[in-house]
Amino acid sequence: MLSKKTKELTTQNDCSLIKKYRNFAFIYKAKGIMDLIQEINKLKKEKNAIILTHCYQRVEIDEVSDYVGDSFYLSKMASKTNADIILFAGVYFMAQSAKLLSPNKKVLLPNLKSGCIMADMIDVENLQLFKNQHPNIPVVCYINSTAEVKALCDVCCTSSNAVEVVKNLGEKEVLFVPDTYLGSYVQSKLPDIKITTFNGFCPTHLRIRKEDIELARKNHPDALILAHPECHKEVSKLADFVGSTKEIMEFSKQTNYKKYIIATEKGVVDRLNRDSKKENWGKEFILINENIICPNMKFNTLECIYETLKTENNEITIDPEIAKKATRCIEKMFTITV
Repeated sequence: MLSKKTKELTTQNDCSLIKKYRNFAFIYKAKGIMDLIQEINKLKKEKNAIILTHCYQRVEIDEVSDYVGDSFYLSKMASKTNADIILFAGVYFMAQSAKLLSPNKKVLLPNLKSGCIMADMIDVENLQLFKNQHPNIPVVCYINSTAEVKALCDVCCTSSNAVEVVKNLGEKEVLFVPDTYLGSYVQSKLPDIKITTFNGFCPTHLRIRKEDIELARKNHPDALILAHPECHKEVSKLADFVGSTKEIMEFSKQTNYKKYIIATEKGVVDRLNRDSKKENWGKEFILINENIICPNMKFNTLECIYETLKTENNEITIDPEIAKKATRCIEKMFTITV
């Protein structure tokens, strides 16, 4: 059962922004999308900058991006780059992670409104209270968390490697923050490890209900249903495949079905349909529900990318002591995973 607060977040969650995103086709007429792309690429070359883009972002941002993917992939790219500037087309915690992994680089976020509701559900005070309630148990934190929270955790994970991280930690019991649904999914894969989860969640993924899966089965009996582990556990149980955004995209490319129902954010569907048409896959990708749009992920536009790269505003800074501890948390993830 979803609480009253959860239902409000999953049904409301900036509906006005979702409406604006649907009308977004007119946003670039004034300057022209091709002009913007050309100007951004020119600035990138002049400033030795790269653009990292999460696959929930507006699909046209890929045209100026150096790397597009999920949080785990982009974290790796941030740690390896020789660029002087990293512009992160994502949300705040992602830009923070890039700064932690490339402390000597200038990291920019195109729009500082690009936060994460899930990440904001836990702060240092709530995390400390959670740890006090379960003393002497290591804490695994989802990368969807602030640097301040990471600094108080033992190891970080992403949806791509959460099962591997918890397994390779070698503990009989762990705490998992902030996403209770990803934590529950990991628990289902590792029944011999006791996982106690914090009660955080992604409002966008919780808009996907059991009834949506059942209706998709009825309307598209020939399709595979692919879901993200941030979904409610009742949704994950009914899906044909559960994986991170990257895993969903790779699975759909490598399997031979002609139709897929995608139970995650709209940006994944946009990219899959674009690539299917461009590369002649002959596959159709259908969003499970038209409202599965993360408003915070859509704040970034080509215009604000251009302005931010031009002015170098919206730079990410992190307290050095917090950064040191949070970086250790992320780096441990890399050391215990393949």
